Amino acid sequence: MRKIKESRKTRYTRMALQNSLLELMEKKPIAKITIKELCENADINRTTFYAHYADQYDLLQKIEDETFSWVKESLTNLIDKADQYESMEILEGIFQHFVENRNHLQILMSEKGNINFQKELISLIYQQCMISPSTTAYTNMNFLEDYFVFVVSGSIGLIQHWFKSGLNKSAKEMSEIIYKMASSPMNLVELQRKF
Repeated sequence: MRKIKESRKTRYTRMALQNSLLELMEKKPIAKITIKELCENADINRTTFYAHYADQYDLLQKIEDETFSWVKESLTNLIDKADQYESMEILEGIFQHFVENRNHLQILMSEKGNINFQKELISLIYQQCMISPSTTAYTNMNFLEDYFVFVVSGSIGLIQHWFKSGLNKSAKEMSEIIYKMASSPMNLVELQRKF
């Protein structure tokens, strides 16, 4: 029983510190955020902070790592689904997650977050989606890489625009838009033979 309480307490502490950092990052760059300020905002003492994290950059890295882990799991589920209906359900779930976690995802995907986050995100998506025997068997790899960069960068840009627009579309609408934009040009894969 005691172990469960400690686990809940640890989860609460980490969540409070993560929320505090992201809240402060809305107002100023991470380099100007002190541990004292971070802890006061979270109502957690500094000793507790240092029991979990080395500094504010370590905390941000842990937030990013959790996000990457979630993205990787979501993409694995998406790739495993061959039919459009299942893919749309998973995409809608991904966008619903964006809605539920908009505060921290909006910071991570903006100029206020780590500038390398988007590069690492694109790299992760590339590793998860790009190279598969079924894809490479029928497609010129240079064309596929160009197409991939176009779709992923465009999707990330669209998600950023969605955040800036105050989530003016539903998760379902966004999943439909991304699905159509990503899959419609694939009907033109025959063009790759010209490149």
